[in-house]
Amino acid sequence: MPVIEESVFIARPQQEVFDYIAATKNIPVWDSSVAQAAQIGSDPMGMGVRSSGTSKIMGRSFEWTTEVTEFEAPRRVVNRSVEGKLSFTVTNSFEAVEGGTRFTYRIDAASGLGGVFGRLADPFVQRAQARTVRANLESLAELLTEHPGA
Repeated sequence: MPVIEESVFIARPQQEVFDYIAATKNIPVWDSSVAQAAQIGSDPMGMGVRSSGTSKIMGRSFEWTTEVTEFEAPRRVVNRSVEGKLSFTVTNSFEAVEGGTRFTYRIDAASGLGGVFGRLADPFVQRAQARTVRANLESLAELLTEHPGA
């Protein structure tokens, strides 16, 4: 199971970072691989809440639906895909540290990120997506630090 895991320091309080990341509508703002995302229904964010969206990886788009399988504010939120071409789990972890929050983003892709392209593409796609994740997290840290309450 290919895994991409990256962390970033964000100079904002843990609860603020958690609230921003947990809100589905914010995902396309900081994650360049997500073209659109929306929560399904109007329940407060928590266990069992579903979201849908469209991601673009290496020029190919795919739709997905996820469900929150773990929700421990302000420390952890886990979303697992329940519909779509790619089976994945995204784990967001938040740790209060001196001066802000250590945010860790982890994606576990059951069929491999290259599964949409073919198994031989897995290592290439994984390296490219890891670079994208790193850049996304750096942009996120900058956004939340320079524009609190974004």
